[in-house]
Amino acid sequence: MVARIILALVLSFQIIGCGGGENTAGDDEQHDVVVSFYPLAYAAERVRGESLSIRNLTPPGAEPHDVELSARDVERVRSAAVVLYFGSGFQPGLERAVEGADGETIDLLEGLDLRMGGAPDEHEAEHAEERARKDVDPHVWLDPVRYAQIVERIGTILDRPDEAAALKRESMALDGEFRTGLENCERRELVTSHAAFGYLAERYGLEQIAITGLSPEAEPTAGELERVVEKVREHGATTIFFETLVSPRIAQTVAREANSRTAVLNPLEGLTEEDIDAGADYFSVMRTNLAALREALECR
Repeated sequence: MVARIILALVLSFQIIGCGGGENTAGDDEQHDVVVSFYPLAYAAERVRGESLSIRNLTPPGAEPHDVELSARDVERVRSAAVVLYFGSGFQPGLERAVEGADGETIDLLEGLDLRMGGAPDEHEAEHAEERARKDVDPHVWLDPVRYAQIVERIGTILDRPDEAAALKRESMALDGEFRTGLENCERRELVTSHAAFGYLAERYGLEQIAITGLSPEAEPTAGELERVVEKVREHGATTIFFETLVSPRIAQTVAREANSRTAVLNPLEGLTEEDIDAGADYFSVMRTNLAALREALECR
């Protein structure tokens, strides 16, 4: 399969010439590699070298769950040499588009050790818990170890093993920073607005207490909110985390009822234009997350 991908990339490169990244290639230009959202785009950009053009289908500041593909986007998917994406319902429109793709389509969730349900915490109502357990938690990139596995696979797909190895080392070094930074903390409970941080919590011995499930737009019932508030009080959690691309309203409600504060924990599903202009990337945002966690959990 890798040989076929490389051949397709070479042929595509010969046709379109030396394409730039997603910020430099024109809208009407054919792209060698199409990716579904920021974490995959960042890895592909770092690994690709100078010879491949990358197109991220999720615009800056947009929630990847909410992105609706235009007809032009569908054509980009179907004409690309390689499409890198997450399946399991993460972006259903993209999953439908890849069914008609001419090139190689790679679901990067396949082969990973995945969590089911995303937020099987006891605060969830029974019907919500049963529904969540049937779902795959896609937020693997928030675990630096799993992200390193994705990077390695992208390096194999794009025939860039050396570049991927360098990026993988960075990701494993980040894992070391998290392990050290979260080793000695007053509390281990991570209260989040939605269940995006299960892999991170699992990796570093934290307990995720999520107000809602896998979907950031889900509206909790009054009973679910009450159970979260009770659990926050029980554990003495001082911080309710909300994220950058969705409304903080629910997190603020829980914080107000539990006499806690709110803070940002970025799930890195996409960067805003402001983030990009400031030079933020996967590693800088993850380190900002680590600092926020250390403060909230009173780590030494």
